[in-house]
Amino acid sequence: MARKANAETAATTGRLKQIALTYKMTRKADPKVGLILAAVGIITFGVFLGIGFLIDHPVYLGILGFLVAFLATAIVFGRRAERAAFGQMEGQPGAAAAVLDNVGRGWTTTPAIAMNRSQDLVHRAVGKAGVALIAEGNANRVKPLLAAEKRKLARIMPDVPVHDFIVGNGEGQVPLKKLRTTLLKLPRVLSGPQVTQANDKLRAMGDLMSNMPLPKGPMPKGMRMPRGGKMR
Repeated sequence: MARKANAETAATTGRLKQIALTYKMTRKADPKVGLILAAVGIITFGVFLGIGFLIDHPVYLGILGFLVAFLATAIVFGRRAERAAFGQMEGQPGAAAAVLDNVGRGWTTTPAIAMNRSQDLVHRAVGKAGVALIAEGNANRVKPLLAAEKRKLARIMPDVPVHDFIVGNGEGQVPLKKLRTTLLKLPRVLSGPQVTQANDKLRAMGDLMSNMPLPKGPMPKGMRMPRGGKMR
């Protein structure tokens, strides 16, 4: 019993430390986050408490207002923390791979299936919408990488839809913060067995980085590619 209580206490402490760390990181990118959270909590609680006095139930509405204020503050904090995290990752090689790693909902992702010496990357995600190729880097340099991967996919599974995206803030590009949402909105055209079959074919084909260690998340900016041009 005591061991279980200690484990629960340790888990709670760990979560609180994680929240504190997240808040510190968010505040660096968003200095006004503390004032905004305080305003959201106070205003929400104040509105409910005011309604409570108007209808002669200040205690009931006060308790409800506290709970709603806590929930609203948590939601606003989560969104601003996410925005700050995307802001810090944006522009770094491998940032899209970090987003794809958490896309979930039936998608199988493979980072860095193609890369060149300039650290332009193409990642792949397979799901019921088909195959999505996600490129990050200079738009002019990644287009040949995308074209080569699309030709490869057309040869081995011509009936599977292929979608391609370039991550960025330019015209026709997908902002990093909208990448996950964009993938989840794609129409589902494949069944579960078809997705499994597509993954099996791609696994058998092999990828560029299958035998090369790749760190999770954004890659260091100082990392250099081996000489010899594009890696295929």
